[in-house]
Amino acid sequence: MAIRQRMVAVLAVVVAVGGSVAGCRSQESTTAQTGKEGTKVDFGVKNEPCPQAIDTSKGCIYLGTISDLTEGPFKALAVPITDAQKAFWRRVNEQGGIGGYEIDVTTYVKDNKYNPQIHNQVYQEIKSNILALAQTLGSPQTAAILPDLKASNVVAAPASWTSLWAFEDVVLESGANYCVESMNAVDYAADKLGAKNIMAVHLAGDYGDDAAAGARIAAEKRGLTFTDVKMATGQDNQAGAIDAIVSGKPDVVILTNGPTDAAVIIGQAGARGFTGKFIGTNPTWNPGLLDGPAAATIMSQYLQSGPVQPFGADTHGHEAMRAALGNVPQPNEGHTAGWVFSYPMKAALEKAAGNKDLTRAGLLAAVKSLSSVNYEGMLPEGSGNYSGSPNDQVVRQSRIAKPDAAAPSRVTDIEPMSTGPSAKGYTFEKPCYQ
Repeated sequence: MAIRQRMVAVLAVVVAVGGSVAGCRSQESTTAQTGKEGTKVDFGVKNEPCPQAIDTSKGCIYLGTISDLTEGPFKALAVPITDAQKAFWRRVNEQGGIGGYEIDVTTYVKDNKYNPQIHNQVYQEIKSNILALAQTLGSPQTAAILPDLKASNVVAAPASWTSLWAFEDVVLESGANYCVESMNAVDYAADKLGAKNIMAVHLAGDYGDDAAAGARIAAEKRGLTFTDVKMATGQDNQAGAIDAIVSGKPDVVILTNGPTDAAVIIGQAGARGFTGKFIGTNPTWNPGLLDGPAAATIMSQYLQSGPVQPFGADTHGHEAMRAALGNVPQPNEGHTAGWVFSYPMKAALEKAAGNKDLTRAGLLAAVKSLSSVNYEGMLPEGSGNYSGSPNDQVVRQSRIAKPDAAAPSRVTDIEPMSTGPSAKGYTFEKPCYQ
């Protein structure tokens, strides 16, 4: 675990907001008290019932949510993530809750607008009222509060997959990281598409840089030509990426940005004569892309990689998710991700409740003792090992899907959950993007 603890140094990029984090830290203090069933509690755990309690004899554990809910580039993914997590915890409460408590994920929900500074600001607003974070969306956004999460023992479930999370005890990541996902995508491109020339087109920051690093690692291992094109979101930056694709003529583009940018880049590159394939990392997809002007090009040239089987998959967890959500007008892989993200928090809360210690420190101790999590078949066996080394705990399986207008979330797997040779042989000694 020492390797995970030494990763504080990687967060120099967030020093600007770190000062405001540190400034609030000394203002928060509490004394542990005795809660339900003789359990020790401190922040965010109350003997009074939750505002929307199913059983008013139970107390309430408050978990916070910070997501991209209104105007950021991932709102189409973030809103379903948040909805699925509400459904997940409602199911937990209907099944009796945890240790004499129900779980509330609706009282402390904040919008980060995909901005690290706003993310930190709203985190400080809710921090003293919550035990942990059920969701913290965005890799750079979560990095902005990571020093405080660690200093305050606040466990957080990230709505992101950067390889940095494998090195951080307070972060409960689920599924293959962007680095592994892109390694497997490049191996697929080489083995199934005959690709010789790979280009990574990606956002700057832990999200895009981590995926690009995985693509580079696999391309070098496979002896493929590799080109890196970094971009920011928005129209001006889309033009530069499109120019790079059209002039570079790669066989496959590993695309790591938001759905809007992805649609423009794919559509306009295709219109300008690019005939290669795009493999978009999981957050590039939104079912609405098949309703837009680039739909035909997306159908013929786009594939999606991902750490979890699609919404319509046949596992017990997927079935439970669909039943809990009910009739969703347009299923989205955000629903699937939000449901999956919630399992390790549930496992940690159950372990902490069993230890009669639902303090923040007690929850973190429970996390560190988890060697596996029951994802009800949604992730590979052995996923959720938070007690091992980073290299041991990284999930190395991901899948490849194609657009399918008839599928629930409009994608269907064409390559099942599997590990390519690049990811299988890679040793995680630090985050891939460093």
